[in-house]
Amino acid sequence: MNARTFFILLLAAGLLTAAPAAVSIAAAEEPAKPVQAAPDPGIAAEVVETESGIYYTVKKGDTLWDLSRKFADSPYVWPDMWSDNSQITNPHRIYPGERIRLYRREDVMRVQTEEPAVETAAVEVEPAPEPPPVAAEPVAPAVEEKQVTFTRIDQVGFIRKPAVDPHGEIFSVRDKKEMIATDDIVYIRRIGNRPLIPGNRYTVYRIPNKVWDKKSGDYLGAQHYLLGFVRIQQVEEKDYAVGKIERAFLNIRTGDMLMPYERRAVDMTRRQPPAGLTGEIVMAEAGNLVIGDNVIAYINRGAKHGVQVGQVYNVFYQEEGRPNSKSNRTIALAPVDFGEFIVLLTEDITSTVLITKAQRQIEPGTKFHASRF
Repeated sequence: MNARTFFILLLAAGLLTAAPAAVSIAAAEEPAKPVQAAPDPGIAAEVVETESGIYYTVKKGDTLWDLSRKFADSPYVWPDMWSDNSQITNPHRIYPGERIRLYRREDVMRVQTEEPAVETAAVEVEPAPEPPPVAAEPVAPAVEEKQVTFTRIDQVGFIRKPAVDPHGEIFSVRDKKEMIATDDIVYIRRIGNRPLIPGNRYTVYRIPNKVWDKKSGDYLGAQHYLLGFVRIQQVEEKDYAVGKIERAFLNIRTGDMLMPYERRAVDMTRRQPPAGLTGEIVMAEAGNLVIGDNVIAYINRGAKHGVQVGQVYNVFYQEEGRPNSKSNRTIALAPVDFGEFIVLLTEDITSTVLITKAQRQIEPGTKFHASRF
């Protein structure tokens, strides 16, 4: 999705009516937050579009947190705005008159196809004696495999049941900052008997929601929202550890938890999904109701159902019709595909996916089925 499309969707988000969610989401023991106002349709007058992106001129009182809330519909993506503006050395200080780029850098996805085999010149030779005929074994049709690279795989969260057992919790930050960013020093209390090992890297996360499948009523698990990485520097008498934030790609705050870092492969093979598998989009990772290109989302199918990393599925809608004008009976018409996603991570009964194509609005509850390669 290019910058212009991204910004148009931002403006449209303020005019859309929220659709009913497909899941019931209960806050996981966090204080209630004020409802955010819909984006102001007049914000287009505050920005300038150029060939390199969409820019905004800072006004007195602006912060990256507030600008992220205003233009990206979520304050928690301010680190992306910071990383896209290398001239900002301290994210806690921006100055009136400074021009900053608003739109988020798109996820990097490249598709590499195998090169065709090189044909060799034919050489005329004497025919060899024909072997006796044998029964040929049926050969399955070949499926073209493509390599897909997703460089932000380490930042992708998941829904898991039961939840991860945390190794620690951030209880303070040096200089008492409100927003914890890259290179900040944090203090971490141990949880249980799980160790915090000096020199080791840990993933910082929080559990913002517990998620149920609204249609079946089944509990799907706790959402694990990944926020950044921290390196343990030292442990103080087993009571707490001191760590340094190596990277914050979302807002980190006190109370966020740590789990051991696990490196994920950025390359995956595009695979054929099992025939006949269907399911629904559960929610977008960031909780937005409008889901489009390059958005991370969760589905209500996982490894237990045959879902694997790299599989590609189509999202679709299905209308009803009354073929017999003399009868009130309606039937479901043929499904219409309007989008596509690829599986990034799998859990037992859920998976994390990347929306790679959306020709119309995708919402929680949108259905999907196995793609036709």
